Amino acid sequence: MKASTLAVRLSSVAVALALLGPAVASAQNIAIVNGKGVPKSRVETLIKQVGSRGQQLPPDVEQRARDQVVMSEILTQEAERRGLAGGADYKNEMDLARQSILVSALFRDFEKKNPVTDAEVKAEYDKYRAQAGDKEYHVRHILVEKEDDAKALIAQIKGGAKFEDIAKKNSKDPGSAQNGGDLDWASPGSYVPEFSQAMVKLTKGQMTDAPVQSQFGWHIIKLDDVRDATFPSLEEVKPQIQQRLTQQKLASFRDDLKNKAKTDYKFGASN
Repeated sequence: MKASTLAVRLSSVAVALALLGPAVASAQNIAIVNGKGVPKSRVETLIKQVGSRGQQLPPDVEQRARDQVVMSEILTQEAERRGLAGGADYKNEMDLARQSILVSALFRDFEKKNPVTDAEVKAEYDKYRAQAGDKEYHVRHILVEKEDDAKALIAQIKGGAKFEDIAKKNSKDPGSAQNGGDLDWASPGSYVPEFSQAMVKLTKGQMTDAPVQSQFGWHIIKLDDVRDATFPSLEEVKPQIQQRLTQQKLASFRDDLKNKAKTDYKFGASN
């Protein structure tokens, strides 16, 4: 092949590629706004973000995402035209946004490398079952602030007054007072230790002879009934346990980094 012929062919290929270039770039965009391309990757990222929040995606999610991304480009261009990107508020908010995005990426990376195992889920499930016990109790209670008041109410009930009526009139527990002190069915582990220890000693229909003190005040407890506990299967509660353990791991990871960091800052009690 003559050199001149080869040169002509190479020149033709170069021209073709040059003409094809804009078409390839355009395929990666969903729109052109005032001469600037809006990349398809923004739509994909937006849909991914919405899905990661656990929200159910609507059938027209892609169209909605496209609309939002293009509208955001229009508004962003206008903000830039007005010089808002040079303001101090914008720079500070961008810095916070950058940190937030990086922190989210850090946590996702940690979750990926430290997944909750089936063995950890099973161990947590077994712990819950052990704490719940094999019995459930249907109890009522009356809560008052003073021991003498509780003793006086016990005397009234033993004298013939109905427990439910006394609870409605005197109990300080807003969640159960209007229901005659009814706390519904629950396991002993659902209550503070002082309450549950007194409760499990009662027989059906029996009331505590003496007031029971807890951090909330003084209780008069009456046991309505007892039954064998029903507990959900591991598969039923596995997602909730996984989520809880993941949160615990992330909190431990965060606290470990905080403890290792060299800083003169003093965190508040809630951190």
